[in-house]
Amino acid sequence: MDVHPTDGWVDVRGCRIHYLAWGEPNRPGLVLVHGGAAHAHWWCHLAPQLTSGFRVLALDLSGHGDSDRRDDYPLDMWADEIVAVARHGGIAGKPVVVGHSMGGFVTIATAAFHPHDLEAIVVLDSPVTREDPEVEAARVGHAFRPPRPYPSRAEALARFRTVPAQQHYLPYVLDHVAANSLVETPVGWTWKFDSAIFRARRNEVAELLGEVRCRVALFAAEHGLMTPAVGDYMYERLGRNAPLVMIPEAGHHLMLDQPLLLLTALRTLLADWEHSIPRRQ
Repeated sequence: MDVHPTDGWVDVRGCRIHYLAWGEPNRPGLVLVHGGAAHAHWWCHLAPQLTSGFRVLALDLSGHGDSDRRDDYPLDMWADEIVAVARHGGIAGKPVVVGHSMGGFVTIATAAFHPHDLEAIVVLDSPVTREDPEVEAARVGHAFRPPRPYPSRAEALARFRTVPAQQHYLPYVLDHVAANSLVETPVGWTWKFDSAIFRARRNEVAELLGEVRCRVALFAAEHGLMTPAVGDYMYERLGRNAPLVMIPEAGHHLMLDQPLLLLTALRTLLADWEHSIPRRQ
Protein backbone atom coordinates (compact mmCIF):
# COMPACT_ATOMS: atom_id res chain seq x y z
CA MET A 1 0.00 0.00 0.00
CA ASP A 2 3.03 2.29 0.27
CA VAL A 3 3.54 2.11 -3.51
CA HIS A 4 1.44 5.02 -4.67
CA PRO A 5 0.08 5.05 -8.23
CA THR A 6 0.00 7.97 -10.61
CA ASP A 7 -3.33 9.38 -11.80
CA GLY A 8 -4.35 9.56 -15.45
CA TRP A 9 -7.32 10.94 -17.34
CA VAL A 10 -8.63 10.29 -20.83
CA ASP A 11 -11.73 11.61 -22.61
CA VAL A 12 -14.09 8.94 -23.97
CA ARG A 13 -17.17 10.13 -25.86
CA GLY A 14 -17.32 13.39 -23.93
CA CYS A 15 -16.69 11.86 -20.48
CA ARG A 16 -13.46 12.15 -18.47
CA ILE A 17 -12.31 8.71 -17.36
CA HIS A 18 -9.93 8.42 -14.43
CA TYR A 19 -7.37 5.66 -13.99
CA LEU A 20 -4.45 4.70 -11.73
CA ALA A 21 -1.11 3.49 -13.08
CA TRP A 22 1.75 1.47 -11.61
CA GLY A 23 5.04 0.30 -13.12
CA GLU A 24 7.28 1.55 -15.90
CA PRO A 25 5.70 2.74 -19.19
CA ASN A 26 6.23 0.88 -22.45
CA ARG A 27 5.89 -2.55 -20.90
CA PRO A 28 3.20 -5.18 -21.59
CA GLY A 29 -0.01 -4.04 -19.97
CA LEU A 30 -2.57 -5.28 -17.47
CA VAL A 31 -5.87 -3.39 -17.18
CA LEU A 32 -7.87 -4.08 -14.01
CA VAL A 33 -11.65 -3.54 -14.05
CA HIS A 34 -13.66 -3.21 -10.83
CA GLY A 35 -17.17 -4.47 -10.10
CA GLY A 36 -20.44 -2.56 -9.84
CA ALA A 37 -20.39 0.49 -7.49
CA ALA A 38 -16.68 -0.13 -6.88
CA HIS A 39 -13.64 1.81 -8.15
CA ALA A 40 -9.99 1.59 -9.15
CA HIS A 41 -8.70 1.65 -5.56
CA TRP A 42 -10.02 -1.89 -5.00
CA TRP A 43 -6.78 -2.99 -6.72
CA CYS A 44 -4.25 -0.81 -4.86
CA HIS A 45 -2.88 -3.63 -2.69
CA LEU A 46 -2.50 -6.02 -5.65
CA ALA A 47 -1.31 -3.89 -8.56
CA PRO A 48 2.19 -3.08 -7.24
CA GLN A 49 2.93 -6.80 -6.97
CA LEU A 50 2.18 -7.27 -10.68
CA THR A 51 4.60 -4.61 -11.97
CA SER A 52 7.54 -6.96 -12.55
CA GLY A 53 7.52 -6.83 -16.32
CA PHE A 54 4.12 -5.13 -16.59
CA ARG A 55 2.58 -1.68 -16.72
CA VAL A 56 -0.60 -1.97 -14.60
CA LEU A 57 -3.65 0.26 -15.04
CA ALA A 58 -6.89 0.30 -13.02
CA LEU A 59 -9.72 2.50 -14.25
CA ASP A 60 -12.88 3.99 -12.82
CA LEU A 61 -15.62 3.12 -15.30
CA SER A 62 -17.94 6.06 -15.97
CA GLY A 63 -20.45 6.45 -13.15
CA HIS A 64 -17.87 5.13 -10.67
CA GLY A 65 -15.06 6.52 -8.57
CA ASP A 66 -13.54 9.75 -9.86
CA SER A 67 -14.75 9.39 -13.46
CA ASP A 68 -17.58 11.48 -14.88
CA ARG A 69 -21.20 10.34 -15.03
CA ARG A 70 -23.34 9.68 -18.11
CA ASP A 71 -27.05 9.62 -18.84
CA ASP A 72 -26.88 5.86 -19.40
CA TYR A 73 -24.27 3.12 -19.26
CA PRO A 74 -24.40 0.61 -22.14
CA LEU A 75 -21.83 -2.14 -22.24
CA ASP A 76 -20.26 -0.92 -25.46
CA MET A 77 -19.56 2.47 -23.81
CA TRP A 78 -17.72 0.88 -20.91
CA ALA A 79 -15.85 -1.36 -23.37
CA ASP A 80 -14.68 1.73 -25.25
CA GLU A 81 -13.44 3.20 -21.96
CA ILE A 82 -11.29 0.14 -21.24
CA VAL A 83 -9.69 0.26 -24.69
CA ALA A 84 -9.13 4.03 -24.43
CA VAL A 85 -7.41 3.71 -21.05
CA ALA A 86 -5.19 0.92 -22.38
CA ARG A 87 -4.13 3.10 -25.32
CA HIS A 88 -3.60 6.21 -23.19
CA GLY A 89 -1.87 4.56 -20.23
CA GLY A 90 1.58 3.93 -21.65
CA ILE A 91 1.51 0.18 -22.24
CA ALA A 92 3.27 -1.66 -25.05
CA GLY A 93 1.14 -3.80 -27.35
CA LYS A 94 -2.25 -5.25 -26.51
CA PRO A 95 -3.32 -5.53 -22.86
CA VAL A 96 -4.51 -8.40 -20.74
CA VAL A 97 -7.76 -7.23 -19.13
CA VAL A 98 -8.79 -8.58 -15.71
CA GLY A 99 -12.40 -7.93 -14.64
CA HIS A 100 -14.18 -8.72 -11.36
CA SER A 101 -17.93 -9.37 -10.97
CA MET A 102 -19.72 -6.75 -13.11
CA GLY A 103 -16.28 -5.82 -14.40
CA GLY A 104 -16.00 -9.37 -15.72
CA PHE A 105 -19.18 -8.85 -17.72
CA VAL A 106 -17.70 -5.63 -19.12
CA THR A 107 -14.39 -7.38 -19.85
CA ILE A 108 -16.17 -10.08 -21.87
CA ALA A 109 -18.05 -7.39 -23.79
CA THR A 110 -14.77 -5.57 -24.48
CA ALA A 111 -13.24 -8.72 -25.95
CA ALA A 112 -16.34 -9.25 -28.12
CA PHE A 113 -16.67 -5.62 -29.30
CA HIS A 114 -12.90 -5.04 -29.76
CA PRO A 115 -11.57 -8.39 -30.98
CA HIS A 116 -8.30 -6.93 -32.31
CA ASP A 117 -7.45 -4.73 -29.31
CA LEU A 118 -6.93 -7.24 -26.48
CA GLU A 119 -4.29 -9.89 -25.88
CA ALA A 120 -6.35 -11.88 -23.36
CA ILE A 121 -8.96 -11.56 -20.61
CA VAL A 122 -9.32 -12.97 -17.10
CA VAL A 123 -12.83 -13.08 -15.59
CA LEU A 124 -13.06 -13.13 -11.78
CA ASP A 125 -16.20 -14.75 -10.32
CA SER A 126 -18.64 -13.30 -12.86
CA PRO A 127 -21.73 -15.57 -13.12
CA VAL A 128 -22.67 -14.97 -16.73
CA THR A 129 -25.85 -17.07 -16.85
CA ARG A 130 -27.64 -14.48 -14.64
CA GLU A 131 -27.61 -10.79 -13.84
CA ASP A 132 -24.46 -9.56 -12.23
CA PRO A 133 -24.99 -9.49 -8.46
CA GLU A 134 -24.94 -5.72 -8.04
CA VAL A 135 -27.66 -5.20 -10.65
CA GLU A 136 -29.78 -7.96 -9.13
CA ALA A 137 -29.47 -6.46 -5.62
CA ALA A 138 -30.39 -3.01 -6.93
CA ARG A 139 -33.36 -4.31 -8.93
CA VAL A 140 -34.97 -6.06 -5.96
CA GLY A 141 -34.28 -3.12 -3.66
CA HIS A 142 -31.78 -4.78 -1.33
CA ALA A 143 -28.97 -2.33 -2.07
CA PHE A 144 -27.75 0.58 -4.17
CA ARG A 145 -30.69 2.91 -3.83
CA PRO A 146 -29.84 6.53 -4.73
CA PRO A 147 -27.20 7.30 -2.08
CA ARG A 148 -28.22 9.62 0.72
CA PRO A 149 -25.74 12.01 2.34
CA TYR A 150 -24.29 11.39 5.79
CA PRO A 151 -23.45 14.25 8.15
CA SER A 152 -19.92 12.98 8.78
CA ARG A 153 -17.30 10.89 7.03
CA ALA A 154 -17.08 8.58 10.03
CA GLU A 155 -20.80 7.82 9.94
CA ALA A 156 -20.64 7.05 6.22
CA LEU A 157 -17.63 4.76 6.66
CA ALA A 158 -19.46 2.86 9.39
CA ARG A 159 -22.22 2.05 6.87
CA PHE A 160 -19.92 0.68 4.15
CA ARG A 161 -20.88 -2.82 2.98
CA THR A 162 -20.03 -5.06 0.04
CA VAL A 163 -22.72 -6.67 -2.12
CA PRO A 164 -22.92 -9.55 -1.67
CA ALA A 165 -21.58 -9.75 1.87
CA GLN A 166 -19.01 -12.40 2.70
CA GLN A 167 -17.54 -13.97 5.80
CA HIS A 168 -13.96 -12.68 5.64
CA TYR A 169 -12.18 -9.45 4.69
CA LEU A 170 -8.70 -8.07 5.23
CA PRO A 171 -9.48 -5.06 7.45
CA TYR A 172 -6.74 -2.77 6.09
CA VAL A 173 -7.89 -3.44 2.51
CA LEU A 174 -11.55 -2.88 3.34
CA ASP A 175 -10.70 0.38 5.14
CA HIS A 176 -8.80 1.65 2.10
CA VAL A 177 -11.60 0.67 -0.27
CA ALA A 178 -14.25 2.33 1.91
CA ALA A 179 -12.24 5.54 2.33
CA ASN A 180 -11.93 5.94 -1.44
CA SER A 181 -15.64 5.24 -1.99
CA LEU A 182 -16.73 8.57 -0.50
CA VAL A 183 -16.98 12.16 -1.68
CA GLU A 184 -17.90 15.28 0.29
CA THR A 185 -20.78 17.35 -1.12
CA PRO A 186 -22.43 20.57 0.10
CA VAL A 187 -25.09 18.46 1.88
CA GLY A 188 -22.77 15.86 3.41
CA TRP A 189 -20.72 12.74 2.62
CA THR A 190 -22.01 10.28 0.03
CA TRP A 191 -20.88 7.39 -2.16
CA LYS A 192 -19.18 8.16 -5.44
CA PHE A 193 -21.13 5.76 -7.67
CA ASP A 194 -24.11 6.81 -9.79
CA SER A 195 -27.15 4.65 -8.95
CA ALA A 196 -28.18 4.87 -12.63
CA ILE A 197 -25.50 2.29 -13.47
CA PHE A 198 -27.89 -0.45 -12.30
CA ARG A 199 -30.79 0.39 -14.64
CA ALA A 200 -29.43 -1.56 -17.58
CA ARG A 201 -29.79 -5.33 -17.88
CA ARG A 202 -26.69 -7.17 -19.05
CA ASN A 203 -28.11 -10.56 -19.98
CA GLU A 204 -26.67 -10.21 -23.49
CA VAL A 205 -23.22 -11.06 -22.13
CA ALA A 206 -24.09 -14.77 -22.37
CA GLU A 207 -24.40 -14.36 -26.12
CA LEU A 208 -21.20 -12.31 -26.29
CA LEU A 209 -19.22 -15.21 -24.82
CA GLY A 210 -19.43 -16.91 -28.19
CA GLU A 211 -17.88 -13.84 -29.85
CA VAL A 212 -14.69 -13.81 -27.77
CA ARG A 213 -11.64 -14.65 -29.87
CA CYS A 214 -8.71 -13.80 -27.59
CA ARG A 215 -7.35 -15.98 -24.82
CA VAL A 216 -9.65 -16.33 -21.80
CA ALA A 217 -9.31 -17.65 -18.26
CA LEU A 218 -12.12 -17.99 -15.71
CA PHE A 219 -11.38 -17.65 -11.99
CA ALA A 220 -14.09 -18.84 -9.59
CA ALA A 221 -14.11 -18.03 -5.87
CA GLU A 222 -14.73 -21.14 -3.78
CA HIS A 223 -17.45 -19.34 -1.80
CA GLY A 224 -18.44 -17.01 -4.63
CA LEU A 225 -21.13 -16.79 -7.30
CA MET A 226 -19.56 -18.75 -10.16
CA THR A 227 -20.89 -22.15 -9.18
CA PRO A 228 -19.62 -25.32 -10.93
CA ALA A 229 -22.74 -25.29 -13.12
CA VAL A 230 -22.16 -21.66 -14.11
CA GLY A 231 -18.49 -22.35 -14.77
CA ASP A 232 -19.36 -25.32 -16.97
CA TYR A 233 -21.87 -23.23 -18.92
CA MET A 234 -19.31 -20.47 -19.56
CA TYR A 235 -16.67 -23.04 -20.49
CA GLU A 236 -19.00 -24.55 -23.10
CA ARG A 237 -19.96 -21.12 -24.49
CA LEU A 238 -16.24 -20.35 -24.88
CA GLY A 239 -15.77 -23.43 -27.05
CA ARG A 240 -14.26 -25.54 -24.24
CA ASN A 241 -11.15 -23.42 -24.69
CA ALA A 242 -10.58 -21.60 -21.38
CA PRO A 243 -9.07 -22.77 -18.08
CA LEU A 244 -11.41 -22.63 -15.08
CA VAL A 245 -9.38 -21.95 -11.92
CA MET A 246 -10.83 -22.23 -8.41
CA ILE A 247 -9.44 -19.77 -5.85
CA PRO A 248 -9.70 -21.66 -2.53
CA GLU A 249 -11.32 -20.13 0.57
CA ALA A 250 -12.24 -16.94 -1.32
CA GLY A 251 -15.56 -15.15 -1.22
CA HIS A 252 -17.00 -13.33 -4.22
CA HIS A 253 -14.81 -10.27 -3.55
CA LEU A 254 -11.71 -12.41 -3.70
CA MET A 255 -9.23 -9.52 -3.70
CA LEU A 256 -10.62 -8.46 -0.31
CA ASP A 257 -10.09 -11.77 1.49
CA GLN A 258 -7.59 -13.88 -0.50
CA PRO A 259 -5.41 -11.45 -2.46
CA LEU A 260 -2.26 -13.56 -2.26
CA LEU A 261 -4.01 -16.62 -3.67
CA LEU A 262 -5.48 -14.47 -6.44
CA LEU A 263 -2.07 -12.94 -7.10
CA THR A 264 -0.43 -16.39 -7.32
CA ALA A 265 -3.06 -17.60 -9.78
CA LEU A 266 -2.65 -14.51 -11.96
CA ARG A 267 1.15 -14.76 -11.96
CA THR A 268 1.00 -18.44 -12.86
CA LEU A 269 -1.45 -17.82 -15.69
CA LEU A 270 0.52 -14.89 -17.11
CA ALA A 271 3.76 -16.88 -16.96
CA ASP A 272 2.14 -19.73 -18.88
CA TRP A 273 0.63 -17.42 -21.48
CA GLU A 274 3.99 -15.72 -22.00
CA HIS A 275 5.66 -18.85 -23.41
CA SER A 276 2.82 -21.02 -24.69
CA ILE A 277 0.96 -21.04 -27.98
CA PRO A 278 -2.81 -20.40 -27.83
CA ARG A 279 -5.05 -23.33 -28.68
CA ARG A 280 -7.46 -22.36 -31.46
CA GLN A 281 -10.97 -23.69 -31.96
